[in-house]
Parts: sequence; structure tokens; C-alpha cells
Amino acid sequence: MEILYLLCSFLSTLFTSLALSLLLPFRTLLRRLCPSRASSSCSSDPVSYYEGTVWHERRCPVRHSFKYSVRYALIDLDQALQAPPDHLSAGEARRIAETNGPVLLLTIPPSVGYEQNPLSLYYCYDVEGSTRCLKKCIAEVTNTPWGERVSFVFNPDSDLVAKPLHVSPFMDMHGNWRIRANAPGENLLVLIAVQHPELGDCFTATLKTKRVSSLMLSDQDIFFWLMPHKVAVWIYWHALKLWWKNVSFIQHPRYTNPAYRKEALIRDQKLQCCEVAGWDNDNHLEVEDSNPGYLADKNSRDRRFTWRDAKWPWS
Repeated sequence: MEILYLLCSFLSTLFTSLALSLLLPFRTLLRRLCPSRASSSCSSDPVSYYEGTVWHERRCPVRHSFKYSVRYALIDLDQALQAPPDHLSAGEARRIAETNGPVLLLTIPPSVGYEQNPLSLYYCYDVEGSTRCLKKCIAEVTNTPWGERVSFVFNPDSDLVAKPLHVSPFMDMHGNWRIRANAPGENLLVLIAVQHPELGDCFTATLKTKRVSSLMLSDQDIFFWLMPHKVAVWIYWHALKLWWKNVSFIQHPRYTNPAYRKEALIRDQKLQCCEVAGWDNDNHLEVEDSNPGYLADKNSRDRRFTWRDAKWPWS
């Protein structure tokens, strides 16, 4: 049943995206025929655009790595007319992160009827006088193909989070995520590494992008055309490669351990007693000496984990 649904979903997405893609030139032409409307919308455009690469490296049980180009939108949620569908508003993000300043959302917008966002980030700032600083981030992690999502708060300087979601069927739930993100500027960087109790530093994912001038964009829809589709293709293609390399397929924990979410909460609370890991110049982990005082500053004890269940028919 699930395989049949997946096949039908592929076909539906294919035909929908093809039909909407054929309409893109006409929409672009209409905007160019109405330059006054286009210029007025651009003057208040709350979106910045980034282009770069995503790099994944798996070190065990087999070595496997890949890199692909990606494009992201950084949306000022306070300036946007409304929050993008299926995402938090600026007020909701401030309440969760307990901040008082601007909120920026990094995400891949839907394109021609399809959305694929493995990771979206909210950058939550605090303002004191004329100074603003990035205080907290909120991560939204969505798995494929189930469509489950978990959101949590983390310290962008460097944080260690108990793995709360079955992201890949080729990786178990026994690891922690080391995560770091810089304040968005001309460059944008996100680093995530998996620390596993048996396999060690076994996986690293890196997002590196540069800001693209909006003057170089002819149309936002064209800029992001098929971007979600490309991400999905890379996910499924490299899943097949891992299967071909005989990496063990791990069943979703909801079938084998229904309490996995509760266990993630408990493990995360215990991380304050763990060692602290930093990053070296090659974006790999290096373990520092344990320092309980340092840990108290680096790890938020209130992650505010929120889960969204799988979509039909995976639920």
C-alpha cells in the first residue's frame, strides 16, 4: 500500500509540476508587462536569496559522500505579509525562543506545486538598545518520505542535541546531533554532525551558501524552479546507493520502540553531563575536556521539542 502510494505521489508530482512549469514563462511575461507592480513589490521584498552547496559525508559503516547545489530563501518574518504556509510566524518563533528581536526564516520555497524541506531554520535575535545579536535558533527537521517533523531550540554558537527523529532508514536513533549556525550575512553556514555512542563521529552535513543580489534575479519562481525536486532526487538516489552498498536498513522506531520520542527527551536532558565537542578548521569534531560550567552555558535544558506525526499513508 505504501509503495503504491509513493509511486502515485511521484506521478502526481510529475504531472502537476510539468503543467505549472509550462505556465512559468507566461507569469514571468505578465510581470514584465507590469513593471510598476513588480518594482513596488521588490521595494518591500522581505526576502534575501542564497546559493551554495550541501555536502554529506558518511564515514561508517561504509564511506559515502556527495555534494549538490542548493538555493535558499531567507525571509524576514516581521516584514513579510504573512508567514509561509506550514511554518511559524515571527510572534510564535519569538515566544518559543524567548527572544524580543527580528526573526528570519531560512527555507526552500515550494516550486511548481511541490515542497521538500529537510531543514528549515529560524534565526531569533535579541535587541538591546541599538544592538541586536543572534541568541537562539529553531530547527525544523522533516524526514522523507514520511513527512514527520520535529522542531527544537538550539544555541547557534554550538550545541549538542539528542537525535529526536528517524531521518534516515540507514541510521539508528542512538546518536546526538552537534549543530552550529552563523548569523546570516554575505555568507551563511550550517554544520551538523552525528555523534554515535558506538560509531563515533560517523556523519557530517554542511550547508555553505553566499548571498545572491536580488538585482541578478529575473524572477523568484524561476530562481527556485525545481529546487525542491532536485533535493528529493538526491535523497532517493543516495538512499538507493546506500542500499546497494549493503548498509543495513533500519525500520522506523514507531514499530519497534514507540517510546523513542520520550527517550530522546530524557537523553537530551542528560547531555549536560556529557563532554563538549568543538569544531576544527575542516569542520570535523574535536573533543574538548569536560567542563560542567561550560556545558551549562552551551546546552539549553529546555529544547521545546515539538513533533508532527507522519502524513497518510505513513501514519
